[in-house]
Amino acid sequence: MEFLLDSANLEDLKKYSAVYPITGVTSNPSILKAEGNVPLFEHMRKVREIIGMNRTLHIQVTAPDADGMITEAHAVLKNVDGKVFIKVPANEEGLKAMRSLKAEGVGITATAIYNKIQGFMAIAIGADFIAPYCNRMADLDIDFRDTISAFRQMIDGSSSATKILAASFHSMEQVNDALLAGAHAVTIQPGLLHSAFGADCIRQAVEGFYQDWVAVRGNVTICDLDK
Repeated sequence: MEFLLDSANLEDLKKYSAVYPITGVTSNPSILKAEGNVPLFEHMRKVREIIGMNRTLHIQVTAPDADGMITEAHAVLKNVDGKVFIKVPANEEGLKAMRSLKAEGVGITATAIYNKIQGFMAIAIGADFIAPYCNRMADLDIDFRDTISAFRQMIDGSSSATKILAASFHSMEQVNDALLAGAHAVTIQPGLLHSAFGADCIRQAVEGFYQDWVAVRGNVTICDLDK
């Protein structure tokens, strides 16, 4: 079970990678748009500095054709680092690009997955990660839980090394459902994680414990007792 942050905000990455057991960071053009017209390579090198080389970094290509995707992938690997996982859309041109890049030994994350055959094809190609878009699938009345379960069955049955990296969440319930359905990993926007752990019920419980302690012992802390 792995947790990744779906963000390119440097301050959020610094803050939350120190809190949660994060194994990587994902990005896409929409996420980068939120950061403004930042210099791509320089910005992603800063992301790498924050998370280190032991966590995975996923960067998406934008070209519409396979040749363009391959060229962009090479540019990312050259200007960020060679351990980046290249996010490639799981359409026909993307599949073509994935096959070529995998033959070079490039790490691949197949993205924009909405249906089972997209995932099955990416698994057959040997993508390192496949990223089903859970909330977007739900909006189309597609059962993302069943889709993830089918991917996991296919991966386990063929002893594939591909990991399911579930993405696109509207709620923590969807995150939990994706993991329970068999996803190996989930990528979550920091704000969604923060809202889950900052819920009023949690805050009230913690405050209640403190108030009960103070009611009996006053302002004496546990450390004060160790004297």
